[in-house]
Amino acid sequence: MQSRIIIDVDKDRDAQILLIGQGDDTIVDTSSTGIKFRTSKNIPQAIVDATTNQFDAIAIIPSDIDKNLITALKGLRQITPKSKIFLLVQMWQEPWAIEMITQSANGTKLLDNYYICPAAFIVNKDSPQQLKANPPDDEIAREQAMKIEILEKLAMEDELTGAKNRRFVREFLRQIIEHAKQQSLQVTLLTFDIDNFKQYNDLYGHPVGDNILKQAAVLMQKCCRKQDVVGRIGGDEFAVVFWNLPAGRSVAFDALSKKERRRLESGHPTQVINICERFRNELNKTDLPALGAGGKGILSISGGLAAYPRDGSNVQELFERADNAMLEAKRSGKNRVYLIGNESHKPQQA
Repeated sequence: MQSRIIIDVDKDRDAQILLIGQGDDTIVDTSSTGIKFRTSKNIPQAIVDATTNQFDAIAIIPSDIDKNLITALKGLRQITPKSKIFLLVQMWQEPWAIEMITQSANGTKLLDNYYICPAAFIVNKDSPQQLKANPPDDEIAREQAMKIEILEKLAMEDELTGAKNRRFVREFLRQIIEHAKQQSLQVTLLTFDIDNFKQYNDLYGHPVGDNILKQAAVLMQKCCRKQDVVGRIGGDEFAVVFWNLPAGRSVAFDALSKKERRRLESGHPTQVINICERFRNELNKTDLPALGAGGKGILSISGGLAAYPRDGSNVQELFERADNAMLEAKRSGKNRVYLIGNESHKPQQA
């Protein structure tokens, strides 16, 4: 997976890109032709560089979530108002990046966008005069850009449910484990599937089964916190990566309840179990209008939890332990979530 950032410039010159922060070839591909890169260690140095150079784009690589970034961005935007300013972030920084791009000063947005690393810059050297003189070429260029955007989205998202796909979940889990090693954070993996899902497909058809998968994905995302990642990893099986940010950070529990706040540094996996139970109970109560007036049944899940570093130190180990716990939940009667290796944290059947 690689984010592609298109920079429009006149055909008779190279694009000028300023990179701010610590980065290497694994974060930004600097091998593209038609681009001149310049690097600044921090935003104060970048402001000095921007006073003597006009950059087409400025890419900021934050090493961590910085509360002082907004103040620095105001100064940078004032110095170079015409430059496109982006964040280049890791997967685990995405919730923070989404909040950052909404920030503004005097009605002017401080950031134009954010991209998930690794990223590559691509130059579009059609001048405005050319585009105006050749509208068909302009239309083709827009269509190609839209196709690339769709393909990039499909590389990360499940087309049916809108949740992240298997590839994204595994890569995110790998990255967040590495981050957790450095920051002494806790990470918990949940794998679950829909109990007796085949019956819904057999009795009511695959469109109804698809509707159930969509409902489950939406409900799980509502029950999770902003930084947690929900993914569909195949068939009716889902995975959720729960993780906590460093102390002092907090976000809304969900978009529908702004008053309810959760401390991200709350203990794992106790808080995760509470989220799982909330999701399981809500799923038991959910309406299934697609089944029609004669449709009956309770929608339930069986799931398993595994926590880093207690239950595993890498992606493969955590998935294996969580899957084993999920199988144990099914053998014990379904409609429950098990935490591997801890009898006291095995929620009972509703």
